[in-house]
Amino acid sequence: MAFQTLLTSLENGILTITINRPDKLNALNKSVIEELSLAIDDVITNGEIKCAIITGAGPKAFVAGADITEFLSLDKSGGALLAKKGQAMLFDKIEHSPKPIVAAVNGFALGGGCELAMCCHFRLASENAKFGQPEVNLGLIPGYGGTQRLTQLVGKGKAMELMMTANVIEAKEAKQLGLVNHVTDAGTLLEHTKEILQVIMTKGPNAIAKVIAAVNAYYDYSKNGFDEEIRLFGECFGTDEMKEGVTAFLEKRKADFSRK
Repeated sequence: MAFQTLLTSLENGILTITINRPDKLNALNKSVIEELSLAIDDVITNGEIKCAIITGAGPKAFVAGADITEFLSLDKSGGALLAKKGQAMLFDKIEHSPKPIVAAVNGFALGGGCELAMCCHFRLASENAKFGQPEVNLGLIPGYGGTQRLTQLVGKGKAMELMMTANVIEAKEAKQLGLVNHVTDAGTLLEHTKEILQVIMTKGPNAIAKVIAAVNAYYDYSKNGFDEEIRLFGECFGTDEMKEGVTAFLEKRKADFSRK
C-alpha cells in the first residue's frame, strides 16, 4: 500500500509504521490521520502482520502535535466533529486492535502526538523523548482522548497538573509516572521494541487479543470488566490454540501456536 505521509516496513510479522513529515515534526493533519487509519486496517486484517510499531521520522519528533493551521476555520460544531471523527477513525481503532500496536516514541510527543502514543497498547521511549498535553496554551483541551487516557495512565492529580500547566516532561519522568514502559537510547529504540514484540508473537494470538479486550473493558463504563474477563476466559476453552498451549505445558515443551 502506497502512502504519501507514512513509510511502512514489514519484517518477521512486525509492521513498522513511520509517520514521515520530519519537516513538520511529523504533525498530525487530515492526511496523516486518514493514512494511519488505513494502515491500522491493514494491521487488523492482514494475516501476515502479527503486530505493529508506530514511530516518527527523523531524530526530533514522534509527533509534535496536530497541524493547528487546520483549526482556524473551525467553529464549535466543526471542532467537535474533528475530535469525534479522529477518535473513531484512528485513536479508538488502535486501542481496540486485536493485534498489539506499540508506540516507539523517538522525540517530541505533544498534544495529538501524546494522544497517539497513549492509545497504543504500551509505549517505549528514547532518552530524548518528551511528552505533554499543551492544548491550554491554545485555549483548547485535548480532543483525541487525552483527558481520559492520560488520567488512566498517570492518575487524576498528575494528569490534571500536566494538562492545566501544559508542562512537558522528559522520558525518565514519563517512565516514573507509568506513561512509558521502557526508556532506551535512540539508536536501539526500535530494536528493543521489536524484541518485546517478538516475545509476544510466541504466545497465542487469540489469547493476546482477549487480553487486550479484557483490559480495555475495565475502562468501558458500559461493561463490567470482571464479567468480560469471565466471558473471554471461557471463550478460550476448546480452541486449537488452548489445546496446543496446555498440551505443550503437560509435555514440557514450548508451545507452537503456528500449528493450531
